[in-house]
Amino acid sequence: MIPTARTLRCRQIVEADLDAVVSLLTRGFPDRDSAFWWNALALLGGHEPPSGLAKYGYLMESGGEAVGVVLLICSATPDSDGPAIRCNLSSWYVDPPFRAYAPILVSQAIRNKDVTYLNVSPAPHTRAIIEAQGFSCYSHGVFVAVPLLHGFFGRSKAQVFDGNRRPDVKHDQRVQQLLERHATYGCVSLWCVADGRAYPFVFRRRRLYGFIPIVQLIYCSDLSDFVHFAGPVGYELARRGVLLAIMDANAPVAGLAGFYMNGHRPKYFKGPKPPRLGDLAYTEYAMMGATL
Repeated sequence: MIPTARTLRCRQIVEADLDAVVSLLTRGFPDRDSAFWWNALALLGGHEPPSGLAKYGYLMESGGEAVGVVLLICSATPDSDGPAIRCNLSSWYVDPPFRAYAPILVSQAIRNKDVTYLNVSPAPHTRAIIEAQGFSCYSHGVFVAVPLLHGFFGRSKAQVFDGNRRPDVKHDQRVQQLLERHATYGCVSLWCVADGRAYPFVFRRRRLYGFIPIVQLIYCSDLSDFVHFAGPVGYELARRGVLLAIMDANAPVAGLAGFYMNGHRPKYFKGPKPPRLGDLAYTEYAMMGATL
């Protein structure tokens, strides 16, 4: 039977759907087994989204059978003018007979005009599709840096320590919670204290090209903070066995030794507030370990 739009239903995922969701995602992403998806759903189950937003994402049904899915990570991240409400669209798949109706599923998932939606890992063949859905590219590439080389001899001017330890200077409790929460995801969370202020940093360990140890910058208050404290932060990362750091960028980052990769891992958004570079908190890169 040829499916029609009238036979379809899109709704939020509930606990009873999780078996079907894992089955769909395992079919759609054969390089990831069911254990990966169960772990991802467990992380979403332990993450509290802002009121009214989906906990897991959206499901497409036909005749009561699950035929499509899109995961969402909905969060309120600290920002200078109040919490930034956003949702990261992650890992969407629709069974082949229903592919023509995939835009219905995505449209349902991104219908809230007060929320900023992110797509931080679009496959190349989907980029034209998401642009047609109103998404704009905000990060065109990445910069690979050797932070230890910047301000190396000035590292003693700043104190760098684990993010689970609360700074003795004034700091934002929401940011403290973000650092602690991301540490539970497997990220490296750090505070850098200098001149009576505390600067937060979150990184995720990666393998560039599958074998080179590197960290991905997940969160900082401003990218200029990372440039300013690259030396002391780089020294702490080197103590942990990593010399390279990769971050979203639209050009080479002034003040850092390294190289720019234009067109590598572009990232998109749709909504009222463009994301800033240096903030991938509560995205699939932070929580699910999305690959580089």
